[in-house]
Amino acid sequence: MGDRDPLQAPGQALKIYLVRHGQAEHSWQVADNPGLSERGHQQALATAQQLALIIEPGVQLISSPMVRARETAQPLAQALGRPVSIIEAFREIPTPVALDERPGWLKSISRQTWSEQEEMVRAWHQALLQELQQIRQPAVVFTHFMVLNAIVGALTGDDRVVCFLPDNASVTTVQWTEQTLQLVELGQQLKTVVH
Repeated sequence: MGDRDPLQAPGQALKIYLVRHGQAEHSWQVADNPGLSERGHQQALATAQQLALIIEPGVQLISSPMVRARETAQPLAQALGRPVSIIEAFREIPTPVALDERPGWLKSISRQTWSEQEEMVRAWHQALLQELQQIRQPAVVFTHFMVLNAIVGALTGDDRVVCFLPDNASVTTVQWTEQTLQLVELGQQLKTVVH
């Protein structure tokens, strides 16, 4: 499957809610795998309360292995009494540079397309989209800024690395419809560029 090929439906209509993690305690260039800030924990709780009103019974909870995503998932998992499946494919984009060089690298690729990326990034992109196809029940996926951009870009045919700016703890909704996974609604967006 090419990066922009249609995603095949699992044979039933279902919604998948894609949640960007809450505000991290430290920025991307300071800590490799930070947890949530106090504000991030509050955002996670508010998003859990919002989702609890709309999700279907039997929803599957999925998280990136990164601490900030797992911590964002916890309030909803506790409210529902459900476990969270950790899936590697939903982790943030891999970076081929040192911690302190990440802001410059991120700024650079943010102006590029997925087709222009090196093999490591394209492999991550492909694995992410393939994993998304495996979700066969209503689900909430706790993940990251670039993951959301990769998915939304694939669903809308937009090859730009950054095609929208999902805010912390925002919820983007996609749904299987007539054999295709389609974008239903973008989550709330940032007013400034992500760090």
